Amino acid sequence: MSPQITVDLRSAIPVYEQIRGQLAGHIAAGELAGGARLPTVRALAADLGVAVNTVGRAYSELESAGLVASRRKLGTVVLGGGIVTVSADLQNRIDGLASQSLSAGLSEESLVELLRAALRRAGAAAS
Repeated sequence: MSPQITVDLRSAIPVYEQIRGQLAGHIAAGELAGGARLPTVRALAADLGVAVNTVGRAYSELESAGLVASRRKLGTVVLGGGIVTVSADLQNRIDGLASQSLSAGLSEESLVELLRAALRRAGAAAS
């Protein structure tokens, strides 16, 4: 089964990052299990109406992160992955944040960017 991937060409987030992020999310959620084959670069690019190099960069970033591997004759396959486990309290907080953000009219992309900024600040403070 192919993952559902969409791109917003008007978004400030680069298209390759939109693709990478969605695929990484599908892997983390266990929707793409270890051994699952991703669509070919050409096929996904054609489906999304984007350049082959754009999808290629997304796949390359996923490979660099250790989430997928490109194998001759097999294509690009998911390495392990699996469901991310968190405490019930943390999951409730995440769900609440998502719900509040949507209620406030915040886009998914904006919420992700705000979370990334918060993670960078937390990482800098821990250093």
